[in-house]
Amino acid sequence: MAENDIRADLVVVGGGLGGIAAALAALELGLRVVMTAPGEWLGGQLTAQGVPPDEPRWIEEIAPTSSYARMRELTRRAYLEDYPLAADVRAAAHLNPGAARVSRICAEPRVSAQVIERMLSPHLADGTLTVLRHRVPVAVDRAGDTLTAVTVRDTRDGRETCLPGRYFADATELGDLLPLAEVAHVIGAEARGETGELHAPEIADPLDQQAVTWCAALEFDPDGEHVIDRPAGYEAWRTRRAPFWPGPQLSWRALNVRTLDPVDMPLFPTPGSELDLWQDTDLWRYRRVLASESFDRGWRGNEVTIVNWPHNDYWDEPLLDAHGTYDDAAAERARGLTLALVHWMQTEAPRHDGGVGYPELRLRGDVLGTDDGLAQEPYIRESRRIRALFTVTEEHIGEEMRGGGAGAAVFADTVGIGSYRIDLHPSTAGRSYVDIGCFPFQIPLGALLPADTGNLLAANKNIGTTHISNGAYRLHPVEWSIGVAVGAVAALCIAERRLPRDLLADEALLETLQQQVLARRLGVELEWPERLRALDG
Repeated sequence: MAENDIRADLVVVGGGLGGIAAALAALELGLRVVMTAPGEWLGGQLTAQGVPPDEPRWIEEIAPTSSYARMRELTRRAYLEDYPLAADVRAAAHLNPGAARVSRICAEPRVSAQVIERMLSPHLADGTLTVLRHRVPVAVDRAGDTLTAVTVRDTRDGRETCLPGRYFADATELGDLLPLAEVAHVIGAEARGETGELHAPEIADPLDQQAVTWCAALEFDPDGEHVIDRPAGYEAWRTRRAPFWPGPQLSWRALNVRTLDPVDMPLFPTPGSELDLWQDTDLWRYRRVLASESFDRGWRGNEVTIVNWPHNDYWDEPLLDAHGTYDDAAAERARGLTLALVHWMQTEAPRHDGGVGYPELRLRGDVLGTDDGLAQEPYIRESRRIRALFTVTEEHIGEEMRGGGAGAAVFADTVGIGSYRIDLHPSTAGRSYVDIGCFPFQIPLGALLPADTGNLLAANKNIGTTHISNGAYRLHPVEWSIGVAVGAVAALCIAERRLPRDLLADEALLETLQQQVLARRLGVELEWPERLRALDG
């Protein structure tokens, strides 16, 4: 079949976690799906961006959807079946290959990418799913409030492909379909007067966007020397210090994200010290993906960690300018910061055991599918966001605004659940961390629906949240749950010949979506148990 002849019930643009989940749900419900991805790996922040999952503490007890639980199970099975695990680790109830603190399953991004391919493989085999890699959207055809086709371009040879469809999911990392389709959207921070949020700035600022991070994979090879060449601009990075930061960015100094007090975050703990593990002051174990303690004595490998730390958060400038144009130069400077940090650690960083420099650190490109050891894509925390039929604000989920013990707002149109603190990294407007207590929350259907477009669904960090509430809705399990809901909505609307907005007005249709499709067929949790609702996520 020629690519220009590909037609689908659902066109998913973007191969991140929301896009994967939307495709799987739609396929399970009988749709034909075309999915595009900007690079080779599918999985977005989990794989191509190199970030192991940030999950709620109840994730082993309450999986938000059955497909997300299966992805976690397959990840563990990959290690149980193929790796020489230590006996006690193999027998553990919940295997964590990296024994990391930030993630319950801290695994190599390479393995996560293989797991996603395995989940999609049967649908690729029977032809109900087509995946077009190395494709970015460049145009959208629209008739009134209906999208009719998306044109994507192959980044390798420039060839363009038109993808007609009945429904479209914007699962891109930056909401790339929104400007192309002239869908009303927001960039950056809204003003407090508009949202009523306690932590919103007084004045709206489209350039107030969360820092991005270009992650890297590092191995500690005790017998090796792996110092990289001094990166361009290294001297400038050595002395760079933001006004809100307690020291040079290339140092072990950082901030306690909740109190904003200065804290030292060394690579390894000083022998004999007792670190405050809750504050993650030992960087190596923060997102370690291979831990020596996980393997038996015959394992010949070394430990590997993912460098996604405050020290390589790039807050100098946003990736999207005030007009929403992507800044390639800013992305390259984010890469440069990470390379500078690696070189500094190898040559100048104070060691935990005395002396300076860790030449034993080696960039591991194979872990991330690259030659240079850096991730394939930058880790993006904030996207363009739709002007939705309903917008979630801090008032709906924030502990301080709602009062202790109140729990998050209950949404009659819930299509999923999530839990995380409102976690905003330093911004490109010079703001420091904003880390706010947040109740376990629901995902309202209205937040996935643009107010001005009938058959486009938001399936990533581009849903109807604010700059503030996005800090809780942007994490891996929530993005996956958003995607599942998108696939289910598209399938039900096609079957019933209705539009997504109709589900909000028709109680019977909404109940069919929630109970028969989401809860029964797709294993989606729609509400939190009462015992957890008032706890800090």
